[in-house]
Parts: sequence; C-alpha cells; structure tokens
Amino acid sequence: MRLFLQLLFRNRLAGFGAVVLGVIVVLAVLTPILPLHPPNETNTANRFLRPLSEGHWLGTDHLGRDLMSRLMWGTRLSLAVGFAAALFAGLAGAAIGVLAGYFGGRIDNVTMRGIDMLMAFPYILLALAIVAVLGPGLMNALIAVAVVNIPFFARNIRGVTAGIVHREFVDAARLSGMGNARILWSEVLPNVVPVIVIAMSTTIGWMILETAGLSFLGLGSQPPQADLGSMLGEARSALITAPHTSIVPGAMILLIVMSVNLLGDGVRDALDPRLRSGAPSRPEATTRVERATAPEATESGLLRLDRLETQFRIGKRVYRAVNGVSLNLSPGECVGLIGESGSGKSVTALSVMGLVASPPGVITGGAVRLDGQDLIGAPYEMLRALRGRRVAYIFQDPLSTLHPLYRIGDQLAEAITAHQPVGRAAARARAVRLLEDVRIPNPAARARAFPHELSGGMRQRVGIAMALANDPDIIIADEPTTALDVTVQAQVLALLDELRRSRGLAILFITHDFGVVSQLCDRVAVMYGGRVVEEGPTTDLLAAPAHPYTRRLIACVPELGGGRRRLAAIPGLPPAVDDLPPGCAFAPRCERAQDACRAGEIALAGKVRKVRCLFPETTP
Repeated sequence: MRLFLQLLFRNRLAGFGAVVLGVIVVLAVLTPILPLHPPNETNTANRFLRPLSEGHWLGTDHLGRDLMSRLMWGTRLSLAVGFAAALFAGLAGAAIGVLAGYFGGRIDNVTMRGIDMLMAFPYILLALAIVAVLGPGLMNALIAVAVVNIPFFARNIRGVTAGIVHREFVDAARLSGMGNARILWSEVLPNVVPVIVIAMSTTIGWMILETAGLSFLGLGSQPPQADLGSMLGEARSALITAPHTSIVPGAMILLIVMSVNLLGDGVRDALDPRLRSGAPSRPEATTRVERATAPEATESGLLRLDRLETQFRIGKRVYRAVNGVSLNLSPGECVGLIGESGSGKSVTALSVMGLVASPPGVITGGAVRLDGQDLIGAPYEMLRALRGRRVAYIFQDPLSTLHPLYRIGDQLAEAITAHQPVGRAAARARAVRLLEDVRIPNPAARARAFPHELSGGMRQRVGIAMALANDPDIIIADEPTTALDVTVQAQVLALLDELRRSRGLAILFITHDFGVVSQLCDRVAVMYGGRVVEEGPTTDLLAAPAHPYTRRLIACVPELGGGRRRLAAIPGLPPAVDDLPPGCAFAPRCERAQDACRAGEIALAGKVRKVRCLFPETTP
C-alpha cells in the first residue's frame, strides 16, 4: 500500500486530484453534522440572494433555499450514485467479460453479440430509454447509467481474460487437476483485478456526469431532493438574472469529474506494471542527459566509449546500470560484451545512440564518440540520421523490430527510404537483394510474407537484413542468437562473420555464451555490476582468465567429451545496482576477496589485457 501511494503521488496531477476529491468526500461525509440550513427549507422572501450574503455564504435559489446546504447534500447524493453505478457496472461487466473470455466458443459468441447489440445504441439514448421504461427517479437513473456502462467493462475484461487463459501458468493449473472455478479464482481473477480497478477509476467521473445529465433533464432526482444535476436544471431559467445558482453546482461537477479523472490516471499508472516507474507511456525521443563535462578522448577508434555512466531514477532510488564503461571498437573488428543478466550489457549498447527510455533512464557521465564526434547530448535530428545509417541494431527478439501488420519487403523498403532518396520500386528491389544476402531462400516470395509466416531463424535473418539496409559502419547485436536452436545459431554467426569480413563492418556483440564469443569475436570485455572487469583478445582471455569472475563464468560452460564432472556455479547473486558494495562488486561472491577489495575504488589496469582486480588469478 505504501508503494502504491508513493507511485500515485509521484504524479503531481494525480496527487492534486486525490487531495481535491478527498476534501470533497470528507465534506460530503460530514454534511449531516455540519451547521447547515435544512436543504429543503424555503423562504421566498430571500429569493436569489447573492453569494456572501448574511447567513448564506453561497446565496439562495429561486425558492430561497440555502445553496450551500443544497450543494453539500447534492454532492453527497451525486457521489454516492456515481460510485454505486461504477461498482455495479464494473462487477457485472467484469463477471460477463471473465466468463466469456475464459470459456470462449459458443458462450463467448452469444455473450459478446449481446454486448455488441447494446453498444450499437448511443449510450445516452439507451439510458433515456431505460429511464422511460422504469420511470423517473434517482434509483432508476442509477440503474440506467450502470447498465449502459456494462458493455464497456465486459469488452475490456473479456479481451484481457482471453489473453490470460492461453498463458502457460493457466495450462499448468489445468494439468495439475484444478477445476474451472478454482482456476478462475486463483489464476485468472488476480490478473484481472488491476484492470477492473483501473477501468472503474477512470469511468467514475463519467458516470457522475451521466447521472447529473439525467437529473438535469428531470429523469433523475425528483423535487425537493437535491443532487447536482437537478440543481442545474432548476437554475437554468435564472441563468441570466442569478448566474450563481448555476455556477455553484456546475463548478462542483467540474471539480469532482476533473479530480476523479486525474486520480484515475494516477491509479492506472500506479497499478500498471509497465508504468510503475511513474514514467509516461511514451518515452522521450532520446535519452535524457545530465552530464557535467565530457571526458577528454584518450584513444582513437571508430566507436569509443569513455567512462560512460547511465542510471535509472525511480523515486529516491538510483540504479547505476552502467558505471564508468570504456570500450574501443575499430573498423572491421568484432568485440564481445559478456556477463550475467543484469550486468549492464544491453543498457550500454542502448546508451550509444540514446535509446535508453527516459524517464527513468538518464546518462550522467562519460562520452560516446563516433569518429571523434561526441553523441551524448547530440540533437535528436542528428541521432535520428545516424540510427540505422551508420549505427544499426540487431535485437534479441526480431518481433520487437518487425511490425506484425506489414509485409517483410515493405518494412525493409521503409528502412531504406528513411535514409536514402530512392523510389519505392528501387527500395523494394534493394529489399529483395538484402534478403538474398542473408541467405533467405526464395527472397522475392519471402518479401511478400508477414512476420508470423516466417520461422524464428528466418525472422532473425530479416532483422540482420534490416540492420544492413543502409550499409552501416557499426552493428550492435544484442544477443541475436539466444532464442535460436544450435544449427540456426551457427548459421547466423557464420553469416555475421562473413558480412563483417566482406563489408568491413565493426560489430559489438552482446552475449552470455562463451562459445559464441570464441567463434566470432576478436576481443572480449567482461561486465559485472555495470563495469568492465576484464578485457583482452579472445584467445588470451579464454586461455588464461585473470579476473575470478571471468574464470568462474568460463567454468560454468559445459564441455562435451570431457567426461563426467560437476557443473560449476557461481555462489550468491549479482549485486543490486541501486546498492553496490564499496570496492569490488564481486567481492561478496569471490573466494579470493580480502579486506583491500572492499576498501575503495579499483581501477581497470593494463594495456592490451586489462583487469579490475587486486588479486588476479593469473597475471595479464
């Protein structure tokens, strides 16, 4: 609950909405004990008194009734009706949606066609029709508003449930012998509840507004009972002569609906796991930079990272994902970046072209130089021109690169026309040649296929073709072979190596597989806790690893034909990058660690072979 409130109030607009709505709700609850005039007491001698009149702070209406009293009692009633309608519509719609989405088939078809029939009518006309059948009255208006909103909840929840029931954990529950009722209660419902809460929080304001609209038309609250809509309806005849009688309830409706909607947006952000960082759903075009000064260039190269630092700031916590990384990449060279998950490899690669999502990502130090030009803090137009043209990416999941609704050839042609002034026909011809270059059989036919029509290996080859579309100087490959079988993996690695040698490409290859490193890379940099702990030529580093972490990583690789042996494992867990230990981050897991390892900063020492260790296993 504490975390939820922290995430909620991080959104200032949501916090403002919560405060305003909280004040209104508290006043509405305390209305019966506040020193107010009776809300229905008339006094025609005091008709249309102005605000701040003696004994009547907000004035009086056409019957001399105190507007302050009627406003408080009307707000209390409107809030109760709005929340009750939202609760009823949410529960009923969620029940329909969960059952339809879970059972599918005929139940789903019949239920959803009924929902479609309800949604075919404009909701306000449907509400008017329901009230006309049931008769005017506040309870009937509540029922009408709830019923017309049930399809909205049913549609949303049905879609979410239909996606959940085919997930692996639901299949596992069925295989374990659970019945439908238990699966719905223990597996499906916990995953649907946040969606229900979010939907309810964002629709309460509209339900209050719809109820007020029915009362304004005389179909909701009946005289002398006051709610905000009926107060507006009674005041419309005096809008010119006594505008305060309309402004008072209108302003209250505005405050309630605005605060509920702002609070609903905050609840959505706090409950949605994709938005729990408090960040907007659409990140900035480039990574935010908060760097004091750029370090001086120490070495030349095609691509040079100098003491790069990237952080993720979530509330008061600072995650130092990349903590002073320095790397050099020369033309035609392949450098492997290896380490456990969470060591900072992918964030390092994304930081090169400002692709780390902001917020919460921030580049706080260092430099990234392409042919000597610093890219940190460069204008978006410049980075956009370089992305895909000089520096291209191959991602682990090709489906994150390929659009499911566009054909392969069209997507490749778009990548070409984004950087080259060529016509569509020429771009498509170039796309077919690219598919042929990456060894895709029958490239002309494959160019007309959609991504789902290709196998995983084929999609990965398309990702490589897209990276090669504009003859880049550098390719950053982020674990492009992890999800592939061994045969396809070998084909992809051979293809990358051939392209590197024939085109002079420089490749930064991110992986956690030493077998891939030995096959493809000229040099290797080992990362741990956001830092490079060892670097050197591939053959030297694999033959005689110096850092204890590197040696233990290599020991974890199984060997074929070496006889029976116990598979090694590194004890403990990688460090939390928001609470890195002083000194060497690997010290808590290292058998060679001494007090000096925990005392202070340890530099990356060496020239060709570099190691960040006071007591290396071998001398580099």
